[in-house]
Amino acid sequence: MPSTVLRHWQPADEADILGLNAESESVLSPMDDDRFAALRSMCCLLKVAETDDRVVGFLMGFSDGAGYDSVNYRWFASRLQRFLYIDRVVITQELRGTGLGRRFYTEAERWAAARKLHWLAAEVDLQPPNTASLGFHQRLAFVEVGRQVAGNGKQVSLQVRSISPRGAASEG
Repeated sequence: MPSTVLRHWQPADEADILGLNAESESVLSPMDDDRFAALRSMCCLLKVAETDDRVVGFLMGFSDGAGYDSVNYRWFASRLQRFLYIDRVVITQELRGTGLGRRFYTEAERWAAARKLHWLAAEVDLQPPNTASLGFHQRLAFVEVGRQVAGNGKQVSLQVRSISPRGAASEG
């Protein structure tokens, strides 16, 4: 199996990122060129996974103080300080379950720990349920700290975990 590297996004990755996001819109919010440009300007962390010169995943995160209009981000921003909100992690279908999601989260935690942030924050869909994501976050020791319903009727579990001093996600 070819190796997958994580790296900072580059402008040439935009079409691949938008394509991956479109494939996962059932569990993510839509993102077109303009939305991506707006989010990119506010996010603090945008990494891609690349295999054989092909983008096979991405992670987008926002720290506190961003002007992000997401109701879930704003929920965390009103309650936490010094956090990294993991807005979206998208991985191609063929690489799900291979540990790539854990690698993204480990990288995000290292990044956040280096900046002395205290929390990783994320939301997981409860309605409609995203059981794979719920299990994933549970294995990484995230805990639910709230729930909310978005305007579209989607219910989410708002989850956090403290950032370990060593800056690596637990191997649970």
